[in-house]
Amino acid sequence: MKVLLVPLIASILLLPVLQAAAQPNVIVIMTDDQGWGDLSLHGHTTLQTPNIDRIAKEGLQFTHFYLQPVCSPTRAEFLTGRYYPRSGVYSTGGGGERIDLDEQTIADVFKNAGYDTGLFGKWHSGSQYPYHPLGRGFNEFYGFTSGHWGLYFDPMIEHNGTMTRGNGYLPDDITDRAMAFVEKNTKRDRPFFIYLAYNTPHSPMQVPDRFWKKYEYLVIPQKGTLADREDPLHTKAALAMCENVDWNVGRLLDQLDILGVADDTILLYMTDNGPNGDRWNGGMKGRKGSTDEGGIRSPMFMRWPAQIEAGSMIREIGGIIDLLPTLADLAGIPINPPKTLDGLSLKPLILGLESAWPDRNLVAHWGERVSIRNQQFRLDHAGQLFDITQDPNQLQDVAAGYPEVAKKLHDFADSWVADMYGRGASRAKPGDRPARPFLVGHPAFGITQLPARDAEATGSIQRSNRWPNDSFFKNWTSEADEITWNVEVLASGLYAAEIWYACPEEDIGAILELEFNGSKAQATVYESHDPPYLGSKFNRSPLNESPVKIFRRMGLGSIELPAGQGTLRLKAVDIPKGQAIEFRLLTLSRIR
Repeated sequence: MKVLLVPLIASILLLPVLQAAAQPNVIVIMTDDQGWGDLSLHGHTTLQTPNIDRIAKEGLQFTHFYLQPVCSPTRAEFLTGRYYPRSGVYSTGGGGERIDLDEQTIADVFKNAGYDTGLFGKWHSGSQYPYHPLGRGFNEFYGFTSGHWGLYFDPMIEHNGTMTRGNGYLPDDITDRAMAFVEKNTKRDRPFFIYLAYNTPHSPMQVPDRFWKKYEYLVIPQKGTLADREDPLHTKAALAMCENVDWNVGRLLDQLDILGVADDTILLYMTDNGPNGDRWNGGMKGRKGSTDEGGIRSPMFMRWPAQIEAGSMIREIGGIIDLLPTLADLAGIPINPPKTLDGLSLKPLILGLESAWPDRNLVAHWGERVSIRNQQFRLDHAGQLFDITQDPNQLQDVAAGYPEVAKKLHDFADSWVADMYGRGASRAKPGDRPARPFLVGHPAFGITQLPARDAEATGSIQRSNRWPNDSFFKNWTSEADEITWNVEVLASGLYAAEIWYACPEEDIGAILELEFNGSKAQATVYESHDPPYLGSKFNRSPLNESPVKIFRRMGLGSIELPAGQGTLRLKAVDIPKGQAIEFRLLTLSRIR
């Protein structure tokens, strides 16, 4: 009996350790527009990223890991494990960034397994519930739902459906929030899944002085492959922003050590597409938006001290579509996907369990461009074939020397397009997606946000920038003009309507009307609000996005909204002076 009792006691004592190992914490860090070359580990001689490099050195790195050329497609593939056209994503705005509601997300998988799930930063997969993060498996959301944000210092930001003001520089702020989430769940002894989605180095090129000072007067010796197109100010700002991200990653790594959870935390670092400028990127062809190596190859570092051997290097190709099955497999979570995944679990490679790995094809696609990568070759969108193992910069077309390979990849590209878009589609015209209405009044969520970026305007009304993400409407001078949304009200009821506006003293007095399928609400603009543009002192290169100001909240009263689809209209039925208002956001909150 004594002989049996010793292993039994040992098993009982080890049980918490085994359970902890079976449910590791997971943190996925994704930066925005950071290129493969924007790391000191990859050979940049000016940039210093010791904390990000540390993840690779203490864990593993994939030498060839692939994404999509732009933001929302990459994010959709991370969230679903499926190529983005399958999930209904077809653009980076106008509602085309939204993932179909019958898709399972990686947050759903971990939430259903008992994890506390949090998203901090950029979402870019839909604003209105249930496309909202809180409808896609996240318990906590602090950040912004659009494709980019226009102000990085004390900006208007969202916390679980409510607009608030951020605290300081946005990457620092979202890191603080993520760290608070780590601490909360560590104290509760509950496993957590964190998606920390940095908004940098995406423009606007705003960065605190302490990071900018290093680069302000520095000449960067390394140049991009198209050096004549490089904007030195933009490059220097991007590198400074990357060093800020590195500093924040260092804070997070230190916290995991202090709390004693580093060993049982899977930490993954990557970006969302190639660099947002023609800066040095290891000599690769292409940048953000391109289906060539430079537009879609990402750093991918993973650290899990309890399981992953430090300094591991994986040379087999992997992709963003692999992360849902991989992370679930590493955490021991059965996923039972409702739809077939395109990604594979990379667990055998990561844990050294597989000596032979089959060749595979990974697809990069944007617009009419389709490019295929297998372990050795890339077939580009123009039909040229490159041996990436010998020619990583895509300088020599070798299709004539490998005609069978070229034909096989050509045929695969054609079949992939047909699979994604249906018969009759081709790589020259892959197909269009029907526009979907914006959803209002989901019974499970009390508030719906309808920002200017999701609206259309008529007549003289102008958008503040051609990029709609963080824009507002201005020059509203005619009573014949209006701002409209194509919406579907999911639940009829009485809703409180509020807008976020700006209006100088000399223009107050306009009467605004909100109308939907015969129901109306009206209010008069009695209070002026004429704030200055913000953030200009931190613009390190000329601003490409909309200028930003802090808008004021104003009630329009209550409106009875019948269920159904139609056009929601915001009108100015009386403009007694020069113009009505500048408009940023409409919110609809259910009263009954």
